[in-house]
Amino acid sequence: MSTTYTLDTATSRANPTPQPMKRLTAPAIRARKGGEPLVMLTAYTVRMAQLLDPHCDMLLVGDSLGQVVYGLPSTLPVSLDMMCAHGAAVVRGSYHAMVVVDMPFGSYETSPEQAFASAARILKESGAAAVKLEGGEAMAETVGFLVRRGIPVMGHVGLTPQAVNMLGGHRVQGRDEATAQRVVADARAIADAGAFAVVVEGVVEPIGVAVTQAIACPTIGIGASAACDGQVLVAEDMLGLFERTPRFVRRYADMAALIDGAAAEYARDVRARSFPGDAEIYAPK
Repeated sequence: MSTTYTLDTATSRANPTPQPMKRLTAPAIRARKGGEPLVMLTAYTVRMAQLLDPHCDMLLVGDSLGQVVYGLPSTLPVSLDMMCAHGAAVVRGSYHAMVVVDMPFGSYETSPEQAFASAARILKESGAAAVKLEGGEAMAETVGFLVRRGIPVMGHVGLTPQAVNMLGGHRVQGRDEATAQRVVADARAIADAGAFAVVVEGVVEPIGVAVTQAIACPTIGIGASAACDGQVLVAEDMLGLFERTPRFVRRYADMAALIDGAAAEYARDVRARSFPGDAEIYAPK
């Protein structure tokens, strides 16, 4: 279902009025298992949320914002403050998609009680509908603890960026039988604990298929398989804002070139004193 925005004034640009206003929910997402593929992209700002919302079932406020927005070397330094602030921005800019916020490294691993405190803060401060956490069997107890207390949880198995130091880098998972079995077992454990969906990242294609067949909730692939119940990409990768992108990314635009060209043209006009022109200045009465 498309969302219509009214953007007539400076105020409405920041606060679009949707017609109609109805968000997807965790039960609605779970019910899509085996049906029409789910569409998910990352968003970190109001404006990006406004643009992506009509096309997506879910918007992910990923801890990838550490690299994409803040220029950090990995997701590990991302804080709860960052996730709450960007989550709130995306909620304000969207009205159709379910907004899911990543729980950052160090905010949930100590205990289920720590995870609940962090997740409750994220949902209260951002207005998002769900949280996402990384990990398999070791996190199943935590997922169940959160779900029983009314917090929808999306899981994340396979290549888990917060465990990059343990994995020895961003390595594709499932190339050997033991790793493949572990990824499937991790997904089963998280799904059985009550997750409404599970992201499957950076696995060999047959493992993406195997996980999708093994669990009752939808799988969201990223570098996994077209057989997954949905797909997610970092929007900036999909839009071509970076020179290098992972193998699993399809670039649907070359926004970096467009921005570079526009900035170059603006700079030429400023230096030539042709901007601002008559159309952009205020004449005296």
